[in-house]
Amino acid sequence: MFKKILIANRGEIACRVITTARKMGIKTVAVYSDADARAPFVAMADEAVHIGPSPAAESYLIADKIIAACKQTGAEAVHPGYGFLSERTSFAEALAAEGIAFIGPPVGAIAAMGDKIESKKLAMQAGVNVVPGFVGEIDDTEHAVRISEEIGYPVMMKASAGGGGKGMRLAYSEADVREGFEATKREGLNSFGDDRVFIEKFILNPRHIEIQILGDQHGNILYLNERECSIQRRHQKVVEEAPSPFVTPKMRKAMGEQCVALARAVGYYSAGTVELIVSGADPTGESFYFLEMNTRLQVEHPVTEAITGIDLVEQMIRVAAGEKLAMTQDDIGIDGWAIENRVYAEDPYRGFLPSTGRLVEYAPPEAAFRQGPYAPDVNPCEGGGLPQSGETEDGLRSPPARELAKGYIRVDDGVFEGGEVSMFYDPMIAKLITWAPTRDAAADLQVEALDRFRIKGLGHNVDFLSAIMQHPRFRSGELTTGFIAEEYPEGFSGAPASDAWLRQLAALFAGAEFTHQVRARQISGQLNGAENPPSRWMVRIGKTNFDVLLEVGGATVDGERIDGTWDWEVGETFAWVTGDNEMVVQVEKIGVRWRMTTRGAAHEALVLPADLAPLAAHMIEKVPPDLSRMLICPMPGMLMKLHVAEGDEVQPGQPLATVEAMKMENILRAEKEGVIAKINAAEGESLAVDAVILELE
Repeated sequence: MFKKILIANRGEIACRVITTARKMGIKTVAVYSDADARAPFVAMADEAVHIGPSPAAESYLIADKIIAACKQTGAEAVHPGYGFLSERTSFAEALAAEGIAFIGPPVGAIAAMGDKIESKKLAMQAGVNVVPGFVGEIDDTEHAVRISEEIGYPVMMKASAGGGGKGMRLAYSEADVREGFEATKREGLNSFGDDRVFIEKFILNPRHIEIQILGDQHGNILYLNERECSIQRRHQKVVEEAPSPFVTPKMRKAMGEQCVALARAVGYYSAGTVELIVSGADPTGESFYFLEMNTRLQVEHPVTEAITGIDLVEQMIRVAAGEKLAMTQDDIGIDGWAIENRVYAEDPYRGFLPSTGRLVEYAPPEAAFRQGPYAPDVNPCEGGGLPQSGETEDGLRSPPARELAKGYIRVDDGVFEGGEVSMFYDPMIAKLITWAPTRDAAADLQVEALDRFRIKGLGHNVDFLSAIMQHPRFRSGELTTGFIAEEYPEGFSGAPASDAWLRQLAALFAGAEFTHQVRARQISGQLNGAENPPSRWMVRIGKTNFDVLLEVGGATVDGERIDGTWDWEVGETFAWVTGDNEMVVQVEKIGVRWRMTTRGAAHEALVLPADLAPLAAHMIEKVPPDLSRMLICPMPGMLMKLHVAEGDEVQPGQPLATVEAMKMENILRAEKEGVIAKINAAEGESLAVDAVILELE
């Protein structure tokens, strides 16, 4: 076994690998850029080597610097994580030339599966179902149009070397192909150094389901069940779960065996994932097709670990060291249900604008709530955690006695309070994983845990994730890759709140104001019996007024008794307890108003003593400015192209400007008819969020 390994990555995945290496008694080396000098993974590692400036192209993507760090520290092997150099054949070859082990698959498998066109040909030869389409290089836009018409719309255009949702365009017509083909080529070239594009049929009611593969260097290859990753935004996964609510045992076996056949065809070993597109319109479950194979660890690997009890990172390390898998296909079972949500630095209330900056406050769900076999620095056998069965030396873990517990959560993160979510890297803040005996229970745990995240200083998608977890369609399991676009066509404005829940919120708003006044009087020394705050309040949420009478053990709202108690915790958080249920509500005082965030929505309220209620009728609601005549930059980025000039007439839907952010091109379109009156930015200019690019007459 290796004595020391280097992690050629950063953030949460670097922390994740270090956690397992530490458990195995292996020393670790971190490499870091200027932006990551104070990052948690650097402190966690036994050694750390600085490798350059903040841009990845000048640090994490330079193989020579990684190899030099290995030589400097004596690291015997490199775990690449995901992204960066994880699927670069040249990197694996360079390591081999220096006698350094690559904790991943063989070079030949990386090369074969890294090219979407060649991998599709190999899949066909291995007997794997493939999506109807054109397998080969496309000459130009005219050629792309002819191919698309032969296949039949809708079609998907994909960069051959693409991944992570980049370099993909859906086309419903010839116009879409003409507009998107060149953009797809540019994204492929800019992000992956390869501008080749292929085109395939777009599957109706598509579900994104993937099979986890694990193999050793002795010819043993297993499939570790499936993951459902259908809930995506702009082809970027948002929610993942295992198993899939759509997959039957028969379907699982068919998919798994085909994916093993593909892996065997390329001599695969280590962990890998075969991604499939599945037609939800086919109730037989037989319409599944090969998309691509990711020859690395996936972001969503924790949900597989949760239902199988297998540490995938540990298995990757053992396989790289030449060990045989200590399990067979018959040993792979499914224990309960696991869901992962990706907590991103983006603002769903403003069209999911990227939100880089400082984490003024960051607190994931408290340690007492963070239980599970792979939660960093949390021993689930202590402090009232889950009872566990013993671990064996080969890394197998028999399932813990989970039937005794409600479930557990796991938080994989790589950020810290006071640190920054940098513009140079992925905007992920954390991954929240929940395990429970059933799917509904795992989703309930997600809602509970998301309420306990405290993130301030930048926008985040916690409310949006909570809303998805509560959504009736999600609970039904009727998922497609169009879920977000279909369920939130006008954007996100918060999870809907029932009348009963609004009444509970009204009670909490009144309780917040009451507690606030009591504390203020205690501080000022003015509290006495005659000056206690009143018990009766008028609470205005939106345009609805609630009459609230605070009482011992609860409140009466509009004449309806609500039993419950609350505790205002440190950090302005309410814990509202009703019977056996506890709801966590985050509270802010904003001028004369209050804001409470819980269960996937932020609610604001005006709270006045009941005898001052008539004043509410005279409160002036803020009217937002009319921005319909302006093209606003929705995110920090670079203005790549202006499609119009001053004086041009434009129609709704017409492209006005293209902004590149995080290596993805975003086409900004006209929302209404008009004439370009003024252009305020130039091509190549860096734009801040909300910058006015142009104005209409």
